[in-house]
Amino acid sequence: MYDLAIIGSGPAGASSALFAAKAGKNTVVFDNGKSITAKAWVENHYGVPEIEGPELLKTGQKQAQNFGAELKQEEVTLLEQHDDSYTLKTETSSYDAKHVLFATGMSAKLGEEFGLTVKEGDEPRVAKVIVTDDQGKTNKPNIWAAGTVANKSVHTIITSGDGAAVAINIISELNGERYVDHDILK
Repeated sequence: MYDLAIIGSGPAGASSALFAAKAGKNTVVFDNGKSITAKAWVENHYGVPEIEGPELLKTGQKQAQNFGAELKQEEVTLLEQHDDSYTLKTETSSYDAKHVLFATGMSAKLGEEFGLTVKEGDEPRVAKVIVTDDQGKTNKPNIWAAGTVANKSVHTIITSGDGAAVAINIISELNGERYVDHDILK
């Protein structure tokens, strides 16, 4: 069983996966190949020279994998709730996790089908978003949302930061105390 399953591997999802895996959490992240970042030209992402969206996605996903996150090139089509865990189903497999993070970009469809509270989005072309509290929690236990689908922004720098922030909250909950990830020069 995974500690954290992340639906979406764009900036919010990959950033979440990076933090969770680096914290030693058994992490799986799903990439359905539909990230809007794949069509982006990015020159306003702090600390990153101008970069093509597909390269930014590839780099972020690789960073998460380097810390042990598993990247699955599959689309999650169904989410089932159990007493204290969830099963995520794809066309060919199923995966169990204690926590699930929606980082599904501009699509709240799966979350809405699962019964998460949604509302109209604030960003242009973002029809619906998943309602969360300030920590990223949804109306269901151990289900979280980050980035565009959580009504934060469509900008990669903001969604990646929000993914990291929500991951820290999930890790803190799993650990039972506030988690901080701050490396120092060696």
